[in-house]
Amino acid sequence: MKRFYQQGKLDRFWVENFCWVDNPECVRKKLEEKGIAHPDNMLPDGRIDDTLK
Repeated sequence: MKRFYQQGKLDRFWVENFCWVDNPECVRKKLEEKGIAHPDNMLPDGRIDDTLK
Protein backbone atom coordinates (compact mmCIF):
# COMPACT_ATOMS: atom_id res chain seq x y z
CA MET A 1 0.00 0.00 0.00
CA LYS A 2 2.74 2.44 0.94
CA ARG A 3 4.59 1.88 -2.32
CA PHE A 4 1.46 2.41 -4.43
CA TYR A 5 0.57 5.52 -2.43
CA GLN A 6 4.07 6.96 -2.82
CA GLN A 7 3.94 6.27 -6.57
CA GLY A 8 0.66 8.20 -6.80
CA LYS A 9 -1.28 5.08 -7.80
CA LEU A 10 -3.36 4.82 -4.65
CA ASP A 11 -5.71 7.43 -3.26
CA ARG A 12 -4.86 8.98 0.12
CA PHE A 13 -8.26 7.73 1.39
CA TRP A 14 -6.89 4.22 1.87
CA VAL A 15 -3.88 5.14 3.96
CA GLU A 16 -5.77 7.75 6.01
CA ASN A 17 -8.77 5.54 6.78
CA PHE A 18 -7.11 2.16 7.12
CA CYS A 19 -3.34 2.21 7.42
CA TRP A 20 -2.66 5.27 9.58
CA VAL A 21 -5.55 4.72 11.98
CA ASP A 22 -5.12 0.98 12.56
CA ASN A 23 -8.65 0.29 11.30
CA PRO A 24 -9.93 -3.03 12.73
CA GLU A 25 -11.88 -3.62 9.50
CA CYS A 26 -8.69 -3.81 7.41
CA VAL A 27 -8.80 -7.16 5.63
CA ARG A 28 -5.09 -6.99 4.82
CA LYS A 29 -4.19 -6.61 8.49
CA LYS A 30 -6.51 -9.45 9.52
CA LEU A 31 -4.84 -11.76 7.00
CA GLU A 32 -1.35 -10.69 8.09
CA GLU A 33 -2.19 -11.37 11.75
CA LYS A 34 -3.26 -14.90 10.79
CA GLY A 35 -0.08 -15.42 8.76
CA ILE A 36 -2.03 -15.63 5.51
CA ALA A 37 -0.40 -14.15 2.43
CA HIS A 38 -2.33 -11.68 0.29
CA PRO A 39 -1.57 -10.04 -3.03
CA ASP A 40 0.14 -6.65 -2.97
CA ASN A 41 -2.71 -5.13 -4.95
CA MET A 42 -5.37 -6.08 -2.38
CA LEU A 43 -7.05 -2.99 -0.97
CA PRO A 44 -7.74 -2.76 2.77
CA ASP A 45 -11.39 -3.61 2.15
CA GLY A 46 -10.38 -6.89 0.52
CA ARG A 47 -10.97 -5.95 -3.13
CA ILE A 48 -8.25 -6.63 -5.67
CA ASP A 49 -7.25 -3.60 -7.76
CA ASP A 50 -5.79 -4.88 -11.02
CA THR A 51 -4.55 -1.38 -11.91
CA LEU A 52 -1.98 -1.58 -9.11
CA LYS A 53 1.13 -3.29 -10.37
